[in-house]
Amino acid sequence: MQLLHSQILGTGKPLLILHGFLGMSDNWKTLGNSYAENGFEVHLLDQRNHGKSFQSDIFNYDVLVEDVKNYMAHYNLENTILLGHSMGGKTAMQFACSYPEKIAKLLIADIAPKYYPPHHQSILNALNAIDVKSLDSRSDADDALKKHIKDFGIRQFLLKNLYWVEKGVLDFRFNLKVLSTKMEEVGENISSNATYEGPCLFLRGDRSEYITSEDQALIKRHFPKATIKTIEKAGHWLHAENPEQFFDFSYNFMNS
Repeated sequence: MQLLHSQILGTGKPLLILHGFLGMSDNWKTLGNSYAENGFEVHLLDQRNHGKSFQSDIFNYDVLVEDVKNYMAHYNLENTILLGHSMGGKTAMQFACSYPEKIAKLLIADIAPKYYPPHHQSILNALNAIDVKSLDSRSDADDALKKHIKDFGIRQFLLKNLYWVEKGVLDFRFNLKVLSTKMEEVGENISSNATYEGPCLFLRGDRSEYITSEDQALIKRHFPKATIKTIEKAGHWLHAENPEQFFDFSYNFMNS
């Protein structure tokens, strides 16, 4: 059994955080430290094929859920709060529905329990268009990506994954080869009959289209006790765009 890589911060109530597609645990470091300073033992996980976790040709929500289950068993975590963003939110939803006895509360950031058509293809095309191992610096990588991706924020998000494999050789931490072929899996919905009866908070960005007003009935069908709140001045990366309000809403929910 391969164990997910994690960063563990603080002591207190266990809180697991799952990043989104092409992300990693570092994306949540700032908020993770804030939670750790306020009574939580925070586990920032790298999901398979992301960050420093193991790489695998198998990639779907069933195995992502089992990875989390194995991680929790390894660390003897029970009565855990589970927070997931985007793809990590889908993993968190499916996990809570499959193993409700292990979850105290569920917090989902800007994703609904529905199918999303593949919509990251332009980013994957851009990443596949550059020969990252031939680049000499992060600024070279940014220049190469800039030809394909105009949005500075998206480029910075992707470039966080760059690391030196060895002296003079850069690469991305995510498994680009596998993830490029698994876009349909990332968009998949949770099981149609899946439900979680525990306390649940969905946070959406007011500038994001990932959770629409039409999705609220669907959310309630899968998560009858769900509350839906909107983060102001934020798009899909709501935890990075308005971390103060994200922290306030999430902390109040986790402590209620």
